[in-house]
Amino acid sequence: MQRFSPTTSSIALLTIFVCFSVVWSSVDTFAEELAIRRSVIVEGDADWDWTQARTATISQPSGLSFLTTMSRTAKVGTHSYHDVFVIFADPPADTWTDPVSIPSLRRIRNDDGYEVVAGDLCPIWHAQSGKVLITGKTFNFADGSKEDILREKVSYCVFDPESREFGPLQVMNMPKQDRGGHPIFAPNAGCHQQAVLDDGIVLLPVRYQRSQSKRNYTSVVARCSFDGTTLRYIDHGSEHSVPTRRGLYEPSVVEFDDAYYLTMRADDGAWVARSSDGINFTDHVPWKFDSGSELGSYNTQQHWATIGGRLYLVYTRRGAGNDHIMRHRAPLFIAQIDPERLVALKDTEQIVVPENHATLGNSGICQINDNEIWITVAEGRVAHGQRKGENNQVILAKLRPAK
Repeated sequence: MQRFSPTTSSIALLTIFVCFSVVWSSVDTFAEELAIRRSVIVEGDADWDWTQARTATISQPSGLSFLTTMSRTAKVGTHSYHDVFVIFADPPADTWTDPVSIPSLRRIRNDDGYEVVAGDLCPIWHAQSGKVLITGKTFNFADGSKEDILREKVSYCVFDPESREFGPLQVMNMPKQDRGGHPIFAPNAGCHQQAVLDDGIVLLPVRYQRSQSKRNYTSVVARCSFDGTTLRYIDHGSEHSVPTRRGLYEPSVVEFDDAYYLTMRADDGAWVARSSDGINFTDHVPWKFDSGSELGSYNTQQHWATIGGRLYLVYTRRGAGNDHIMRHRAPLFIAQIDPERLVALKDTEQIVVPENHATLGNSGICQINDNEIWITVAEGRVAHGQRKGENNQVILAKLRPAK
């Protein structure tokens, strides 16, 4: 394991700070319910992009600090993920250390010829253990190039703020069968949003295949224990899928006002469900606006946020003058949710990050307190559009009530 200290790059911090823009904006939004502050916290380079960037708090006696994990990714190709890197910041977190590779999360070649790397990671502060839990999946490439999705696993890593060390890449074992008696193939927790309960239990959204030959995903929320070192599956509840295409996947869960909410990606839409216990959910229904029209989010993940006692959804969608963006994955929106009707309130919709000829689909949520959240998102496919030749950017948006 390697020791990390943000103080080692104190000189670089000043350089980074003067290069990054910071903008508070309500002009480019449809409503002014939330104040949004955006800054660029790191850029890619001529050879590599940063992707799957997500931020977590680190709570210490001296106050909050922050870490952001992200994957070094080839500019062309699909799932060309390589080593996982980390950057650190102290308040006000407009200055960050230089990216450093995490030794235990580097892409390695096994004796069987497969190259394996962790990816689609989501870090979260686990207060009961005083650790940052980083959950996601493994990517597996035969001969270093051909992806084998059936070898995917629920993977995780632990960061210890006291030692400044990242632990090894580990795998959380899942049962062989689900509650319906179907086999569980290739379970993973990629591009999700988990929740940590007051007793330290982790609600971890997981997706899996019921068939080796058909890539149709079922999504569940697994109840897990975590002692600061090992993440253990306890059980899971209702199982959610649709028969078309890749089913339901990349699930995200949130606890809000004594209930729990689950959003799931589908190739042709997005779905939502509610629960009273965190694992057993109502039948999933398509996401819609309160007007009855479809939300328009499809083939892209959505995530939850709670701000000022209200529940919000973060998403991308059609119908925003964005037909030139792959799968309409920009701009990045946020809208308040009616938790009873399970609909998005159209009049509250705001743009978190404007469209700039790049995708913004793989975001992550960091809950700072009851009145502030941070959304981290890395631009994608910059090399495929009008900005070809530019570095991609990792954008941090801070949101709080406008009044």
